[in-house]
Amino acid sequence: MTSPKLTHLDQTGRARMVDVSAKPDTERVAVARGEILMKRETLELIRAGAIKKGDVLTVAQIAGISAAKRTSDLIPLCHPLPLSKVDVDLSLDDTLPGVVITATAKVTGKTGVEMEALTAVSVAALTVYDMAKAAEKTMRIHNIRLVEKHGGRSGDVVNE
Repeated sequence: MTSPKLTHLDQTGRARMVDVSAKPDTERVAVARGEILMKRETLELIRAGAIKKGDVLTVAQIAGISAAKRTSDLIPLCHPLPLSKVDVDLSLDDTLPGVVITATAKVTGKTGVEMEALTAVSVAALTVYDMAKAAEKTMRIHNIRLVEKHGGRSGDVVNE
């Protein structure tokens, strides 16, 4: 069995943007998830809307959506994509305690949207941290991962 080829390297090992021009446009969807762990007291402040900077979950949702749209500006070899959907859901989880962040990105195009979904989760988590850091500086951004992807040459992947 051969190991997978790193597509962002040319034959000499130099970084390159992958040429996707010969690939057909197909519908592609990716879902990513992550958590931000915090003290129960911080979670209760967020739940009560008592964080001084404002509505943590709404600001983080908008930040995640905006970040997904700018992924190619942040990650040098990502293709800019005409996203048709980005959804960022933040839910309070007492069992962590913390916030679970799930992002879904969708495009009809030549390359996948995994990086956009992962970027949305990452920036939403950073925004939760920024909004709530006055209450707690020990929050931990945790377990950001691709949950599933659909479409494209490599087919469907479901990790959980």
